[in-house]
Amino acid sequence: MNKERVAAWIAGYERAWRKPGTETLGENFTEDATYLQGPYDEPLVGLPAIVEMWDEERDGPDEEFEMTSEIIAVDGDTAVARVEVTYGDPVEEEFRDLWIMRFDEDGRCRSFEEWWSSPDGSV
Repeated sequence: MNKERVAAWIAGYERAWRKPGTETLGENFTEDATYLQGPYDEPLVGLPAIVEMWDEERDGPDEEFEMTSEIIAVDGDTAVARVEVTYGDPVEEEFRDLWIMRFDEDGRCRSFEEWWSSPDGSV
């Protein structure tokens, strides 16, 4: 992996969040991917579990949000990015995250770990 490929993956993640349905998630995640929503959470295991979470967590493809990211490091198949997301207009929620991503050889994420923070400490 390199910064350009990681940036393209993050852009694909955002596009998938904005699209109706979950059909494109297989372009972003491997079939056996793990997805950790917080450092102490149990990981979701496998694409079907990620798809289920995706449907439950978002309001839908019309959800109002802005997302920015900065890639902090890339080392082999592992990348770390700082991601900021604000929801609503006016802003109702905001999060600052660190994402730790591990990729397979074709650029799909096989392990995703999210460390999030919000101004009030709530989800």
